[in-house]
Amino acid sequence: MNWDIIEGKWNQLKGSVKEKWGDFTDDELTEVAGKKDKLAGKLQEKYGWTKEKADEQINSFFKDKV
Repeated sequence: MNWDIIEGKWNQLKGSVKEKWGDFTDDELTEVAGKKDKLAGKLQEKYGWTKEKADEQINSFFKDKV
């Protein structure tokens, strides 16, 4: 998965991310700015997931988006 593409499309993808993981605020999504490590960290904070689980969820969600 090419994260450069996701970063470039982040403003378009933020709505989908918020639908999937509704606990995110707009400010948090702006802070993430399409960075995979930041998104994984926020998912770990909000949902108590391990890094591996967060990465798995991210990869599964974004594989159809780009």
